[in-house]
Order: sequence, then structure tokens, then C-alpha cells
Amino acid sequence: MTQENISADPADSLAGIDSKFVFDFQAYDDLDDGQRWTTWLAVEPLSRGPEPRPDWLVTSQGAIDTELGILKTGKEADAFLLVRADPLEPEHEAVMVAKRYRDTDHRTFHRAASYTEGRSVKRSRDERALKKNSTFGREVAKAEWANAEWNALVRCWELGLPVPYPVQIDGTEILMEWIAVDGRDGELETAPRLAQTRPERHVLEMWWDGLVDALATMVQAGLVHGDLSPYNILAQHDRLVIIDLPQVIDLVGNPMGFDFLLRDITNVAKWFQARGLEIDEQEVYADLMAHAF
Repeated sequence: MTQENISADPADSLAGIDSKFVFDFQAYDDLDDGQRWTTWLAVEPLSRGPEPRPDWLVTSQGAIDTELGILKTGKEADAFLLVRADPLEPEHEAVMVAKRYRDTDHRTFHRAASYTEGRSVKRSRDERALKKNSTFGREVAKAEWANAEWNALVRCWELGLPVPYPVQIDGTEILMEWIAVDGRDGELETAPRLAQTRPERHVLEMWWDGLVDALATMVQAGLVHGDLSPYNILAQHDRLVIIDLPQVIDLVGNPMGFDFLLRDITNVAKWFQARGLEIDEQEVYADLMAHAF
């Protein structure tokens, strides 16, 4: 082919080619430390959040996850903030929480067996490894707790409960909605734990009513948080958001289900009582039982 036969206009070279085989190509820069390509399409469909999905969700295959720093160190997992955004769509980005479970050798707390009563392990090989506490068994245990929290988040979200939207699970990492509030400088910041707040009386009453409604919905669905306290409830303006759900149990299937429910009620009721609300936890417990049967 001679130089004269080469068209100067790239569009001319596409003449006669089916448009289905033509696309624009834009190169992305190399990633920096603390970045990775989005894992949204790398996980199975059932490992992605339920529909309808919120508008803030970023599902672009060209999106990049950038670590923003650690948010919270927990007993069995650490929570990090990361932002997912497509460099070619800078106006659309999502800040999320990445909760990453540690293996049993690096935890400061081991879940009591009473939480797992009534749960089943899918594969007998995994169940044997758990009992032996082998290296493989510890990996299974880490994945089991991550899966338990993922399933609880999805179930609670679908019930309309105030929990973070579950974005996706990838192995032992769960991405979920960042629960934020307006900060003093106008920037968003992580919502405070209930234990860190000093609400006025009318806010206190509104929060308590909303929390009891949430517990009633859970009980009606046969669920109990199992570890509820003012430290795993976030205060986001006029509502409370329940977090940390790996130990959610079956109210009836777990022999201690009703004991855990009473303990949950008592733990949060004491905090509200100390701030002036008159609450009878036994009466609340009885009312919730009416939703269970």
C-alpha cells in the first residue's frame, strides 16, 4: 500500500464497518499505591447488593478504588474508607466502608459458640476444618463471619431496616454504604455512634421510637441482632442506623434467641434511661414478643 492510499481522516477508514464493531478507546493512567481497579464485576451477581440499587452506586468497569484510610479497628475486623470513581466521570464517585475480616490468629475477640447455634455449614469438609481449628479451618471461619454479616445486611436492607446498603462482598471484604453527616466545616464526616451523642429530649424520643420499630421488624422476621449496644448504632440526623451484624441470630432456631433479644433491649434501654426516658425493658420485651407470634 502506498502513502497516497492511506486516508488522513480516521473516519474514512471505518467506512463500511458495522457500527457494532466500532468503539472509542480511552487509556487510563497506571494506578498509584493504595489503589485498585473496581471489583464490582469481578464478583458473582449474588455477591452484589440488592435491587433497586441506590443512585450513588458506581458500577463502571473503569472505576478505581482509592484507599482513604482506616475508619475503625474492631475485635474481629477492621473498617476502612475508600472512594470508588471512574477517572473519566469525576462528577460521580462513591465513598464506601470496606470491612475486612481478620483470621482468628489476629483477632482480639473470638465469637462465642452460642451465636452460631442453629447455623449450618454448607460443606462437611469446612465443618470438619472448623472443629479441628486447622489453618484451613481458620480461613473458613473468617469467611463464614463475613458471609454471615453480608447475608444479614442484605436481609435487613430488604426488610426496610435502617442498615448500611450492602454494596458487595469479595472473599472476606464487605463494601457497604458510608453513613455520614454534615460536619462543622461543611464536609461530610462519619456519623457518630449513639454513645457519643447528646441529643435533645425530642430527638431522644424520636430515636427510641425508631429503634423499637426496627427491633419489631427484625423480631417479626425472626431475627435478633445479638450484640446491640450504643456503640454499634450510628446517629444520622433524625434516624439511627444499626451496624455490625455478623452475629445476627435466628430468634427461634437459636436456643438463646430470646435471651439475646432481652439483652439487646436492656443494653440500649439503659442508655436512653440514663438520659431521662422512662423505659420498662420488660414491657418492651413483651411488646416485641407480640410481633414474634
